[in-house]
Amino acid sequence: MKPKILVYMRVDDRVINELEKDFQVTTFSNHEYLGDKTFEQALKEADGIIGLALNITKELLDAAPNLKIVCNVSVGYDNLDLKELSKRKIMATNTPGVLNETTADAIFGLLLATARRIPELDHIVKTGQWNISLQPEQYGIDVHHKTLGIIGMGSIGSAIAQRAHYGFGMNILYHNRSQNKEAEEKYQATYCELDKLLEQSDFVCLMVPATKETVKIMGAEQFKQMKNSAIFINGSRGKNVDEEALYYALINGDIHAAGIDVFTEEPTPKDNPLLQLRNIVTLPHIGSSTTECEYNMSKLAAENLVKGLRGGKPPCLLNEIDS
Repeated sequence: MKPKILVYMRVDDRVINELEKDFQVTTFSNHEYLGDKTFEQALKEADGIIGLALNITKELLDAAPNLKIVCNVSVGYDNLDLKELSKRKIMATNTPGVLNETTADAIFGLLLATARRIPELDHIVKTGQWNISLQPEQYGIDVHHKTLGIIGMGSIGSAIAQRAHYGFGMNILYHNRSQNKEAEEKYQATYCELDKLLEQSDFVCLMVPATKETVKIMGAEQFKQMKNSAIFINGSRGKNVDEEALYYALINGDIHAAGIDVFTEEPTPKDNPLLQLRNIVTLPHIGSSTTECEYNMSKLAAENLVKGLRGGKPPCLLNEIDS
């Protein structure tokens, strides 16, 4: 009998079609949960799970007695209880590497859109409000030759630094758990403490993973340390920012503007106060969302899945499982 696979949200159809040749596949689109009888039955029988953003908790694992592997279609894995998965000898994987350049494109594009107020001015043109020459209060700010502070100089942070250094001649400051010598050599990036980065940067880009240590790493104190002419960009995870503190920093003039691709709650509620502000550009978590990148992530996740279920070591294994 073919092993049984549960597919949860945003796996490319071409990859699903390939998986169906060797596995029994049950697909769920979104918002399934414990208590849903169809979902619970699929969990009970599943040998593997592949997909995006399913919270793998102790309670869910209790309902999945046959589970051998969980494959995230993302580089992030804060939805996985790795300790519990390891305890039960269940493999966990992610899809690093393939989304670095795509995400860096999106986050640097968000920086540009925020600095030059592109969404706001697009709205003015499309709604017929462009009836006089642009006024000084509608001007944006320059990006080239400014100072960019990157909090989290991992693979994606480095790709952003590459764009900033070579494309815009920006001065790069960065803060990281450890020094990134390669980024220092290639992009003339300077390592510094977080306080100094916040005080000296014209743009602050947050690119850290979601961990216990990074929850609300950007709060009221940090926004007050920034220049009141500075722009804040969040391309990491919503929970890494105190959204209330960001709101007050924007309305009080502690910072000039913000661009965010992620929210504490996703999709964010319509009544989120941030959505009412003109000096913030908001995106629906689009970092890796291109046709090519989504396919490549699904493909890598499937490679992890197949390798693990066939007795091998998945290429992107997050936890070591004792045999």
